[in-house]
Amino acid sequence: MRKTEHELPSKDGIHKLHVVLWEPEGNVRGVLQISHGMIEMIDRYDDFARYLNENGFAVIGNDHLGHGITAGSDAGLGYFCRKNMSATVVADLHRVTVYAKKHYKDAPFFLLGHSMGSFMARRYIMTYGSELTGAIIVGTGKQSAFALAAGKIMSALIRFFKGDRYRSELIERCVFDGYQERIENPRTQCDWITRDDAIVDFYCKNKYCNFKFTVNGYRTLFEALTFIQKDKNIRRIPCELPLLFLAGGMDPVGNYGKAVNEVCREYKKKGINDVSMKLYPDDRHEILNELDRKQVYEDVLRWMEKHV
Repeated sequence: MRKTEHELPSKDGIHKLHVVLWEPEGNVRGVLQISHGMIEMIDRYDDFARYLNENGFAVIGNDHLGHGITAGSDAGLGYFCRKNMSATVVADLHRVTVYAKKHYKDAPFFLLGHSMGSFMARRYIMTYGSELTGAIIVGTGKQSAFALAAGKIMSALIRFFKGDRYRSELIERCVFDGYQERIENPRTQCDWITRDDAIVDFYCKNKYCNFKFTVNGYRTLFEALTFIQKDKNIRRIPCELPLLFLAGGMDPVGNYGKAVNEVCREYKKKGINDVSMKLYPDDRHEILNELDRKQVYEDVLRWMEKHV
């Protein structure tokens, strides 16, 4: 396999997207693009990408605005852009899609989004779904209209008094409060992401995984969720697009599987024909970094093989 790094201009007109491409040896059976989650970076998917390379799939992904190398500096971490934030993130994802398709013109093309990246992937398929062979939605969730309204009001007030780049502990507590409540004797504040202690320790120490979101970052999150939960936008997803939802049964983001199931049911009711779902009962938020991750890897691979 071959791993290379690339740069593409962001839709924001300021930043350069840090893009990583993992290429297998020999013929390429398909391509998977990854939309990573909140407060992490694309290189955390290296092991997963190498597994897919071994099975003939190329993998590509970028650090989102406000994340990883794309952020440009420590001060830029957690800040997306001045306006149209989630739309800009999705436009950036599509730029990576176009770039990848120039290399692999005829290959089946899949998109995988994890956590916040799953929200962006869900928005992506509402605009560009017809360009995909299928989409894999990992560690997703939903929020009530009341919770989103409260979050937007809070972030607007704090933005007014403190500015869009302010890092608010109040918003952070409101978003993450309760994520550890089902974990007995947690070692760290990040135990909710996975049962794998080594992964948790790396996450806690890495600067690209250990920063606070700005007010702008949370506004982006609330904006994305508001958009993807509107009926009129769900109806924009191509009915024939195959979708696979994967989540941990101990993932608080998906309300321990309940919210994921609700999203699946909602999509089916809107006429999307091929919607599958699998829960891993003991897994926490990052199923691709869980103790049974090899099973998750295989499930993703088999699903893509089925749709090639």
